[in-house]
Amino acid sequence: MAVARDALVDNNFSNFVRSFKARALRDDLDQPVRAGAKLTARRALAIFQAQLTSRHCDLLARALKREGDCYYTIGSSGHEGNAAVAMAFRHDDPAFLHYRSGGFFCARTLQAPGTESAFDVVLGLVASSDEPIAGGRHKVFGSVNLHVPPQTSTIASQLPKALGCAVAIDRRARFNGLEDDRVVVCSFGDASANHSTASGAIHAAGWAAFQNVPVPLVFVCEDNGLGISVRTPTGWIAAAYQNRAGMHYIAADGLDMADTWDRAAEAVAYAREKRRPVFLHVRTVRLLGHAGSDVELLYRSKKEIEQAEAQDPLMASAALLIREGWLTPDDVLAMYEETRATLRRMGDEAKRRAKITTRSQVMEPLFQERPVAAMVAPEARRLEVFKNRLPELEDRTQRLAVQLNRTLTDLMAAEDRVIVFGEDVARKGGVYHVTADLMKRFGVGRVFNTLLDEQSILGMAIGAGHAGLLPFPEIQYLAYLMNAIDQLRGEAGSMQFFSQGQYANPMVVRIAGLAYQKGFGGHFHNDNGIAALREIPGLLIGCPSRGDDAARMLRAMAARAQQLGRVCVLLEPIALYHTKDLHEEGDGLWLTTYPAPDALMPLDEVGVYHEGDPEAPAVTVVSYANGLWMSLRVAHRLAAEGHNVRVIDLRWLAPLPIEAILPHASAAGKVLVVDECRANSGIADHLAVELHARDSSLKIVRITGADTYVPLGAAANLVLVQEPEIEAGLRTLLENS
Repeated sequence: MAVARDALVDNNFSNFVRSFKARALRDDLDQPVRAGAKLTARRALAIFQAQLTSRHCDLLARALKREGDCYYTIGSSGHEGNAAVAMAFRHDDPAFLHYRSGGFFCARTLQAPGTESAFDVVLGLVASSDEPIAGGRHKVFGSVNLHVPPQTSTIASQLPKALGCAVAIDRRARFNGLEDDRVVVCSFGDASANHSTASGAIHAAGWAAFQNVPVPLVFVCEDNGLGISVRTPTGWIAAAYQNRAGMHYIAADGLDMADTWDRAAEAVAYAREKRRPVFLHVRTVRLLGHAGSDVELLYRSKKEIEQAEAQDPLMASAALLIREGWLTPDDVLAMYEETRATLRRMGDEAKRRAKITTRSQVMEPLFQERPVAAMVAPEARRLEVFKNRLPELEDRTQRLAVQLNRTLTDLMAAEDRVIVFGEDVARKGGVYHVTADLMKRFGVGRVFNTLLDEQSILGMAIGAGHAGLLPFPEIQYLAYLMNAIDQLRGEAGSMQFFSQGQYANPMVVRIAGLAYQKGFGGHFHNDNGIAALREIPGLLIGCPSRGDDAARMLRAMAARAQQLGRVCVLLEPIALYHTKDLHEEGDGLWLTTYPAPDALMPLDEVGVYHEGDPEAPAVTVVSYANGLWMSLRVAHRLAAEGHNVRVIDLRWLAPLPIEAILPHASAAGKVLVVDECRANSGIADHLAVELHARDSSLKIVRITGADTYVPLGAAANLVLVQEPEIEAGLRTLLENS
């Protein structure tokens, strides 16, 4: 019969404490907990209580699991030293926590009277909808009052946004002419330190600090030597991180609360005063396996497990407090059993609490649409930034790239919290000059270049949103997004879901993408797959084809990010950035005027173009971006033959404006969907299915790109949608009544 390690660890602690003899108690709790330490006895007692609470949360989770009431058993046992780390920070220092930082979370509660932690954690264990941060959707450490955004990651994907938050704290303070000495803390495990996301974020922090950019951030690596069953080589973390450029390294013994607090206090003081990053390496052990379902004996010997249990940090803390005369063994056991009883009562109460019972309850925190207002600067401010030439008053029409630049200028003038950043966006003005002159107009604090790392760029945006800024990150090419998509999917996109809307990640991500660049650049500059974006719940995705549409769409996204905390993606078709003409050279039909600064594009608005009699369309074409441009050209040629074609610009790719398209589809009864993306990663199938579900009489033909990467040169045209294909599809529908 398998041995229940939680019962053994529980008994070990009690037996260990009973082995001590009581000594005379000391009463000056403001004295050091032991000679030479900076930690006071008063604070040590609070840390110990937090450690006990965290331990009994873990023990209760195992008990509730056996009772069939718990759905999460990854615990913090062996990592309780992070309670001492928490006590070295202020409770208003933003904390992005590892999933084993239960002691930290419990300790932070003690720093903020009137807040709760243990019962909140227990409610999460049983997936109760009464749990105050995630509402039973996941067991997370999170609290608005405690400045702990909820994390669900096991792979350190919180590190990039912790970096972003740290950088943004000082940046926002400068914008407002204020002082803000907060420090960000981010904890993670030694296995996660090996993940590319962690490595990238730590590297980016050092890269920024090396250039004297303020980065008040303490990375806390809780090193227990294991990643589930994979061992971290002895000495690896120290060897890998103690000599990193721009990073101050401090080691702490997480099994010794006094040493942990002293070293953590040193780290906090360094980061708070110097505004530079620190790597705090905390030695821990892992008790009770990875989780309740983990069979440790498959990869660790019984001796190794028992050696880890002998290093239990709760035993070390109890020994310190007893030997130094702050508690008697009976005091410790009383605290331990009282905490157990309290947690057991919490568990019994939590089991009675409500659960999520409907699909609508599950989805409720996802984005809910509400009216928004345009972000418009006072006229005097607009005249200043546009040098007395308001773009909406100009007679001259402009390209898509120019209208995007004007819109970004308007938004930055309207809202001082807007920041624009990415690779090459500052002095160069972007590869396609969309951000040209923004740095000159608004300064390097608001328009700046980043290092070449998309995970850091998007993480920076998430953290900046947490710090109160409104980020507009740029991803240089759509293909470059894929190595960082989890920052949108797993972090930014999920934040409202796992916090019930209490936290949000307001941002507008600009991505240059799609194909049709005359064979230049191959796949990495012509990626035409958007499925990874469209599958992210709640993500708003727009793809404008023309400059006037781009301006209204970008403003609509900015307003939703600012006022609703929404995560938005503007997919900008590179091939149309500088397009001027539509049907023939010199016609200027793809140039547009700048719309009024308060004009927003509704989410249910589509573009409607007519070739021939608008009242009697023979066929309706539905497309977007480059596909729209080509479809209009084909429709124009067919109109000369007497065919009436209605062309619809989707504009919004998620959510698709199905109800707005339906009347136009039904008016003709025949629909050609032109999707420039790959067949298995675009919108054609979804659009066709949704239209047919609403009107089964529709005849629908789809034209899509091939399911392949885009090659260099003229070969690109072999796999991308071409005008002859569109024409053939239209003729098929026109000829079959």
